Amino acid sequence: MGFTRRLILMARKHWGTLLIAIMGIIGTSLLNLVTPEIVRRLTASLGSGGQLTDQLLLTYVIVLTAAYLLRAICRFISMAISHVAAWRFVPDLTLTVYDKLQSLSLKYFQDKQTGELMSRMVNDTRQIELLVAHALPDLISNSLVVLSVAVMLFVINGKLALLTLIPVPFVVFVSTLFSKKVAPLFRINQQVLGELNGVLQDNLSGMREIQTFAQEQTEHEKMVKHCERYSKVNIHANYAAALYHPGVEFVTSLGTVIVVGFGGYMASRGTMEVADVVGFVMYLSLFYQPLAVLARLVEDVQTTYAGAVRVFDILDAQSDVTEGADAQELTQCEGRITFDHVSFCYEETEPVLQDISFEVQPGKMFAIVGPTGVGKTTILSLLERFYDPQSGRILLDGQDIRHLTLHSLRNQISMVLQDTFLFNGTIAENIAYGMPNASRDDIVEAATSANALSFILSMPAGFDTLVGERGVRLSGGQKQRIAIARAILRRTPILILDEATSAVDTETESEIQAAIDQLAGSRTILVIAHRLSTVMRADEILVLEDGRAVQRGTHEELLRQNGLYAKLCHIQQIGGDPQKS
Repeated sequence: MGFTRRLILMARKHWGTLLIAIMGIIGTSLLNLVTPEIVRRLTASLGSGGQLTDQLLLTYVIVLTAAYLLRAICRFISMAISHVAAWRFVPDLTLTVYDKLQSLSLKYFQDKQTGELMSRMVNDTRQIELLVAHALPDLISNSLVVLSVAVMLFVINGKLALLTLIPVPFVVFVSTLFSKKVAPLFRINQQVLGELNGVLQDNLSGMREIQTFAQEQTEHEKMVKHCERYSKVNIHANYAAALYHPGVEFVTSLGTVIVVGFGGYMASRGTMEVADVVGFVMYLSLFYQPLAVLARLVEDVQTTYAGAVRVFDILDAQSDVTEGADAQELTQCEGRITFDHVSFCYEETEPVLQDISFEVQPGKMFAIVGPTGVGKTTILSLLERFYDPQSGRILLDGQDIRHLTLHSLRNQISMVLQDTFLFNGTIAENIAYGMPNASRDDIVEAATSANALSFILSMPAGFDTLVGERGVRLSGGQKQRIAIARAILRRTPILILDEATSAVDTETESEIQAAIDQLAGSRTILVIAHRLSTVMRADEILVLEDGRAVQRGTHEELLRQNGLYAKLCHIQQIGGDPQKS
């Protein structure tokens, strides 16, 4: 009930539409009472010595026809409008879940599969349509029918009406038992579906790797296991439903047996009119049918509940990176970056950065180097506030970034990552992603600066060439140059290059480096690179080892120190004056 109440409150924007649907439901329910009453009166007229006149018969026909027509109209209103409300609410809920995911820090996504989250956003929110369009209208209409028919039954014959209530406690008991036993099955069903979607998403994204390593059979067997499990949990849930629904129908049918037996006995003894028995039987069908429908609603509610649990699990998640109530907008930024005794770990027992301190002056190029896994990329993630450090401060132009709004902070930074992501659109759209209103001249200029213009113009559609999902139609070097152009176009005061030239050849790297050199002085540039030739021209280089800063200086200064940096340069056969390299 807590989840249902919460969903109804979330749908309050659509209450007006639901109210119209409910009015149609009420009309349908009340009009259902007309037929038994007409048949009861007709039977009474036929059994009273032929007192049924042509005018009275015509009246009955007209009333029945009007009732059926009005019932059809009300039924249409209830069915159509309830679905309108449902399918307006479901997209709203899906968008709410999406917005929530966008607000969560990257830590939330570390142990989540993309496909599983997509299942929650699409499949689980879709299940809630059952509640809005089916369960709630059916609950209202059938409850109203049960109450109305119960009143009519007691009006006709109180004693017989009491006897017809005998099966009701059994229906309630069976429904409660079913709810407790089957609810876990529906939750497992939704969970398994999410896992299946997660595996599918992974496999479709990694199809090249699957085929490259000839693992088609292995992945097929993995899919077989997931599909079999999904099949099994569905069979269990439907098997329980197959036992439940016939059971409820049998119990409610006993009420008809009671009426036929006792009603027939009373009619034969003259204590009850035959017309009342006929009317009672017809009303009784309207009484037990809603009870059976209400029992079915238990299954719908369990399905909705299973999806709602997974949806609210996202909506109730707390981000470890949040804005304070007094967070300030950063409108102007010089690009001065300060790390003040910063320590960070993803897991408490595994420190990644320990007591890191440095300052980058505006307009300078600052490089961070070191072996794999020493925390280079983590420093950049902390600067963007994808995570917050456990201790220490990070300042931008002297302001603690935790006191700035996330939007204004990230508007000052452009980043090019080693794992380049392109959206399924045109080259121009991907370059202009951070500047949607950029002109074509600006896009061309950025592409030129990133040494991407020549290969773009060689494409059949030039800048309007579709890159495919994740840029699948482009080479690694082409994708990386587009990503660099995208970062350059934003003209932010801070530019971050995280292994931005790792997927290009030496000649292209040299040309991109020349473009980056042209940007030097106009913005603060942070560079991470395993290729030390990329960082030789940096104004300052920070060397990390085991999460600590072990060296700091220019290329020449670090060579003279004959430490870790000199060792790395020796391995890559780099040395001497960077201006002559």
